[in-house]
Amino acid sequence: MTATDTTIKLDDTSFQEAVAKGVTLVDFWAEWCMPCRMQGPILETLAKKIGDKAKIAKLNVDESPAAAQALGITSIPTLIIFKDGEPVAGFVGVQSEATLQSALEKLYTEV
Repeated sequence: MTATDTTIKLDDTSFQEAVAKGVTLVDFWAEWCMPCRMQGPILETLAKKIGDKAKIAKLNVDESPAAAQALGITSIPTLIIFKDGEPVAGFVGVQSEATLQSALEKLYTEV
């Protein structure tokens, strides 16, 4: 598991540990996918805005296919929000910063 300034890079071995606690948004993507490349900068901006309230992570499905296969992901980009290890929301296709921020805020502000 490595991190850029704002997002965490996951692989099949680090995936479960990364989503196990708290709120984590995982972007399942591939380098060749143009919509995935459009989603990347949106996630970087979102990660800067939300800080440590939630984790923003990316998993390249070409390099680490097991996690995506286990979740039945057949289209990319697919974004799944996990809370304490359980998937609680999912999106297929490029999503706006506002859509993702709203979905995350509902989860990390729950009491």
